[in-house]
Amino acid sequence: MNSGNQVPLQCHALLPTAGTGSRLGGDLPKQFQQLAGKPMLAYALEAFIQSPQIASIWIGVSPGFIDNPILNSLCRADKPIHFLPTGGPTRQETVRNTLDAMIKAGIAIDDWVLVHDAARPGITPSLISKLIAAVQGSSAGGLLAMPLADTLKQADLDSAIAGNLPHAEKTIPREHLWQAQTPQMFGLKKLHSALEEAIRQEADVTDEASAMELTGVKPLLIEGATRNFKVTHPADWELMQLLLQPRN
Repeated sequence: MNSGNQVPLQCHALLPTAGTGSRLGGDLPKQFQQLAGKPMLAYALEAFIQSPQIASIWIGVSPGFIDNPILNSLCRADKPIHFLPTGGPTRQETVRNTLDAMIKAGIAIDDWVLVHDAARPGITPSLISKLIAAVQGSSAGGLLAMPLADTLKQADLDSAIAGNLPHAEKTIPREHLWQAQTPQMFGLKKLHSALEEAIRQEADVTDEASAMELTGVKPLLIEGATRNFKVTHPADWELMQLLLQPRN
């Protein structure tokens, strides 16, 4: 086939938002709590809405939360936003279920999907564009990540088992070590198949890249930004408040 006749691949965003955020606390899951004047999810949504390369946005929500009025306040955009009751008991099941819904809705199986944590409100359109530009020419896909700067220590297991303060057992070289961020960008069908297999094997995959790695793929690592950290603990929330407040 003449490559000039091929339809260009589109990019779509997928945000799994079915988690409870129990480590942070609060009456609502953390992604829907007010952060610097908005639900935390709104920041990631706005970054993808403002990214011209993103054709549509798909949000996997816990079935019990799908009718919450908070979601209605997040729907205003000039591109399609789909809130789906595809949340599962684990992140990988939520992503797999949402990918399944995208395929059934007619999204081309070779299109790109950028999976992003709702708990990373520091993402920006420029970071999204940087990832897309680096990955589009690759068949492997890729993810934003940061080279580790801190010295890593391995704690001794005996202290942890005994309930005592851990002791540093050894230093782990940090060369070639990266801290994974999101978005993580892969072909829709390839990622769906990789997650299906990981779930079938009950493999311990904590992100999309680790599922792809199980299939032999070596995703590209594209340097992200410190501001794109994950909000997990109260201290993270306070730091992100300071980071986002001037934008409002």
